[in-house]
Amino acid sequence: MRTVAVIPAYNEADTVGSVIDGTAGHVDEVVVVDDGSTDGTPAVARDHGATVVEHTFNTGVGGAVRTGYRYAIEHGYDFVVQVDADGQHDPGQIPDLLAAAEDCDMVVGSRYRNESIEEYPFVRRAGIRFFTGVVNALGGVDVTDVTSGFRVYRVSMLRNILHKRDAHWAVEQTLDAARQGYRIREVSVEMPTRDTGESQFDLGTFLLYPLRMTDVVLRVVLFR
Repeated sequence: MRTVAVIPAYNEADTVGSVIDGTAGHVDEVVVVDDGSTDGTPAVARDHGATVVEHTFNTGVGGAVRTGYRYAIEHGYDFVVQVDADGQHDPGQIPDLLAAAEDCDMVVGSRYRNESIEEYPFVRRAGIRFFTGVVNALGGVDVTDVTSGFRVYRVSMLRNILHKRDAHWAVEQTLDAARQGYRIREVSVEMPTRDTGESQFDLGTFLLYPLRMTDVVLRVVLFR
């Protein structure tokens, strides 16, 4: 079983090194997809032994992880472990995710299966529940944290569910996988809120959820 970790990173020079160090012992290769950073993130990642793929400009997390998925496909890996570069995901939990992946196609690390979700603002929790409820209803699955970016994918499945749009890529992929009958599991992972940076979730984002979800659903349900 050949496994690669994909770490999307944008201006995470302060944290990406420790994330790489914690991840490297659990996988065969660590790939950092630098999404147009200006703070020296690529140099730090290389210093810590990661393979670095650089974007010339910022595409967002969805674009960065898609680049990482393609790397895994092109290099013949069996599984992709996706880890955030900001330190929010504990690499020590990777073995639990990989163990769950042995008999399924997608494993999602869930904040809702422990108390760490209580640290998140109400608007963000409401957004996660909104997206998760729609995916469960349309995909016939029972997940709790569809927006989580701490995941494991079987690469043979990724060939068939590469997301087309970068916004809400996790929702699109999970719904697409569910409707194609792929096996999805969740593992409880503690995911405290990040110490630095700003969340993408605010009231304006929340009010746009119905329109954005309509876009995701139409692409998956009608055009796949």
